[in-house]
Amino acid sequence: MTKILLVDDDTTLTRFLTEFLKQDGFETVIANSGQDALRMAYRERPDMVVLDVMMPGMDGWEVTARLRELSSVPIILLTAKSSESDKLRGFKMGVDDYVTKPFSFAELSARITAVLNRVGISAVTDQNRVAFGDFILDMDRREVLKDDQPIALTPTEYRLLEVLARHAGRTISEFELIKDVWGAYKEEETAAVRRYIFLLRQKIEEDPANPRFVVTVRGFGYRLELGN
Repeated sequence: MTKILLVDDDTTLTRFLTEFLKQDGFETVIANSGQDALRMAYRERPDMVVLDVMMPGMDGWEVTARLRELSSVPIILLTAKSSESDKLRGFKMGVDDYVTKPFSFAELSARITAVLNRVGISAVTDQNRVAFGDFILDMDRREVLKDDQPIALTPTEYRLLEVLARHAGRTISEFELIKDVWGAYKEEETAAVRRYIFLLRQKIEEDPANPRFVVTVRGFGYRLELGN
């Protein structure tokens, strides 16, 4: 079952939401504070975090920033604020979606499913492991291994590689990569894609100037080659 970390200091809300999401096939773990959320995220390795912004102590903004330092786990923010500036702040921090309170449980469940589908998270299968050269991309654990040793990728570098891996052998345009890596609401320029492609190649290519795996299709985009 897909595991959702619910973070909200409203224990009544988390209890009822847990019961509803269970009916939709989701496993949930609950944190009632920002500090607990970080501990649970580290221990439980959830597939998604649904996070309330307004909490005492460490609020949702700080939790989001701390999570993004360590992980690319999808995040949906819950908030009573609906201003555009708050939404843009969330998306610039790497949030995947934004749900304004009050909301229906059915709407939230649909948003969760949509985000999971967009980032390609599903039940654990062998299809979630992609091998190229001496590397293995494990999408369930969200890590890249070489000779069973993890490669230190940033969350953005990992997402970029994962998108290319899910379409291995097919050329992905720069604009498509912007949407899938940064989200439809981000206004990244194609220069950002090129910068992260450069950084990614430094970590996985033996000769980054002559890439073997992440190849450029001039004037269009990039493609991940799986051949030995």
